[in-house]
Amino acid sequence: MDKKAIIDRLNLMCKNTLMETLSMEFIHVDDETITAKMPVNSSVHQPYGLLHGGATAALAETVGSCASAIFLNDDSKLILGIDLSINHIKSKREGEVFATAKPIHKGKTTHLWEIRIVDENDALISIGKLTNIIVDKKK
Repeated sequence: MDKKAIIDRLNLMCKNTLMETLSMEFIHVDDETITAKMPVNSSVHQPYGLLHGGATAALAETVGSCASAIFLNDDSKLILGIDLSINHIKSKREGEVFATAKPIHKGKTTHLWEIRIVDENDALISIGKLTNIIVDKKK
């Protein structure tokens, strides 16, 4: 499958989900990484008008989980996030953030991803680590 087809497939999967609610959009995939963006506006703010850490975590888990699914490329398997840790480095009031998942480990039953979240000026906003487990889909 070509890269544009992968991005289109991922964005289609986001319909009627939290990803659509938060306006996440996949924008890049290559042989090792996957990137999605999310606007920073009042819909993802916490009460002080800053990007909510939970929205940032949702973006990180989305990108890391989708990375496992795309790179595994096995429709008989289900990808489940089992551990997410995220450190918030810098706050953000408006603009966009971009999350890129890069593999640390891609095994048969677990994947470990580093997710860097930067703004449109490439300033580090948050950094996360996601562990996914790979299980057989129930029939």
